[in-house]
Amino acid sequence: MELILKRIRKAVFPVGGLGTRFLPATKAMPKEMLAVVDKPLIQYAVEEALAAGIEEFIFVTGKGKTAIEDHFDQSPELEAALKDRGQFVELESLEALLPSAWQIAYTRQLKPLGLGHAVWSARNLVGDEPFAVLLADDLILSGRPCLSEMVEAYEKVPANYMAIMEVPETDTHRYGIIQPGSDGRTIAIKSMVEKPKENAPSNLAIIGRYILMPQVFEILSHLKPGANNEIQLTDALKQLLDIQPFFGHRFSGQRFDCGSKIGMLKANLHVALSRPELAGELLEEMERLLQQGREIKKCA
Repeated sequence: MELILKRIRKAVFPVGGLGTRFLPATKAMPKEMLAVVDKPLIQYAVEEALAAGIEEFIFVTGKGKTAIEDHFDQSPELEAALKDRGQFVELESLEALLPSAWQIAYTRQLKPLGLGHAVWSARNLVGDEPFAVLLADDLILSGRPCLSEMVEAYEKVPANYMAIMEVPETDTHRYGIIQPGSDGRTIAIKSMVEKPKENAPSNLAIIGRYILMPQVFEILSHLKPGANNEIQLTDALKQLLDIQPFFGHRFSGQRFDCGSKIGMLKANLHVALSRPELAGELLEEMERLLQQGREIKKCA
């Protein structure tokens, strides 16, 4: 099925998950608001979407997610205090979060029934046009934002796209895995499977960036629960693959799994070491801790 090129204007951010792996930190705060140095995960994702030309931002929220709405809203008292104190750099960073030519909408995922259900919950706001999906847990740091690369590929060949990367074969059970139909940076996809327990079709894993056609909503509306008894987006995309072209895009830069504690720690170290005002002192502390670890190992 040949697809007609339509500009990617809307992005969906599924942020309704419970964040149980970060309890008790996420008991009263959304995991998407956990900071990598001084910026919450969700802000990294929104900035990536902005750089790709996205104009409408759709957040699929759940219970206890009002902090995300507050983060992308005005705070007159704080802004006035910063202005009075002459903290104009901090004031500019807050103003950069506020809508200008772009729009924000929120919809509620009443139950955490999986990523597919979260995407389906945005159907009325997306409408009949292609859209992007960004998972804030997947922090991708790159000189050229991942979604920008994907939009560029889409504008050359209109189709469904997903970000992919190689993972160790021992980790394929943790991801959606594609069966490639070609090789290169942008890869035609023959099939895909969600979290294969054995016999994975490749070691190319699906990462949380997508460009999807609106027909996925019809498939999701009839989809039965899959892995973990959830509505899996990968299962819907596998059906969409039967009627529309699909490509995987090997993105530039480095991806951090900030849905895990070790991934979050690695991301914080990576970002902090890229900041000149932080790198020197942090390296000194890291060297001190390494030396301390060596001494403990000698005594053991």
